[in-house]
Order: sequence, then structure tokens, then C-alpha cells
Amino acid sequence: MASNLQVLYNDQIKKQLQEKFGYKNPMQVPALKMISINIGFGKESVSNPKMVEAAVRDLGLISGQKPVVTKSKKSIASFKLREGQPVGCKVTLRGDRMYEFLERFINGALPRVRDFRGLSPRGFDGNGNYAMGLKEQLVFPEIEYDKIDKIRGMDIIIVTSASNDNEALELLKAFNLPFRN
Repeated sequence: MASNLQVLYNDQIKKQLQEKFGYKNPMQVPALKMISINIGFGKESVSNPKMVEAAVRDLGLISGQKPVVTKSKKSIASFKLREGQPVGCKVTLRGDRMYEFLERFINGALPRVRDFRGLSPRGFDGNGNYAMGLKEQLVFPEIEYDKIDKIRGMDIIIVTSASNDNEALELLKAFNLPFRN
């Protein structure tokens, strides 16, 4: 079943962007490709292996998909890090799950962010992808406050098929992502 945002994109946003940028072919219109969510563990994962399980559980609840634990590629003595030790977890969402997550993020999580004044338009990378960080996982309604062991931040990267940042900004604004001026 298609998400409300997916239906909105196919019915309205695609036509708006095609007219605005003057595309001749509808396949030129920018679209969402994937959303990647990443949680870094920091130093505590060395001393507390249960923290890894808790972070994986939280990310699984938020995304609706089982996260992959990322491990260090090489040892770094100054960080007390050994090769193969867990350093974070990530999940990549595509298709229906991507649109479903984006809808929950826009309508459920962003309004719960403390002192929220809008997303920074400087999070674009020059190729039409947008990255943002959240300071706590509690903004997602799926996370119960009583069941968390530690407040963790996360990075959310929205990858689009747009060729530049201006097109990607218009696409994300059309999805009602609240950017500040």
C-alpha cells in the first residue's frame, strides 16, 4: 500500500516540479532515492556491549527495519578502538518504508523537537542530497521514555535524484519539510 507522501508525489509534486523547472521528460523530475539513518556509539561501546543492543533496538523501532551494526576497519590506539569493534549502526530505507518513515518524521518527530525553528538549508552536499542530525531519539513516538538507557543522536541523510541543491530543496519543500528562511 502506498504512503500518503508517495501518492502526493505521484499526483501533485511531480507535475509542479516539471512545470517549475521546464522538464520535457517526466523522468527528469527529481525523486527520493533512499533515506539512510545512522547512530554512532562513541566510546561507550568498548566498555558497555549492552549499549549496542539498545541502540540497535531503538533504530529498529524508529525505522521499521533491522539495522546493520557497523564495525571499525582498523585499530586506533588513541581512541582505544580495536579492529572489528562495533562503532555504530545504520539502516537504509527505500520504497514504501522510505516514504512511510519520511511521513512519520515530518508529522510526528519534527514537531516534538525542542526549540525547533526549521531545518537548515545548508545541509545540502552540492549533489542534491540532504543531511541533518538529531540530538535525541526521544522525538520519535515509537520510543518509550522509560525503556531507554541513554539519549542518543542520529544522522539522517535523504538521497534524491536531483542534479543540484536547488532542485532538491524544491522537492523537499514540496514534501512539506520545514526549512527556515
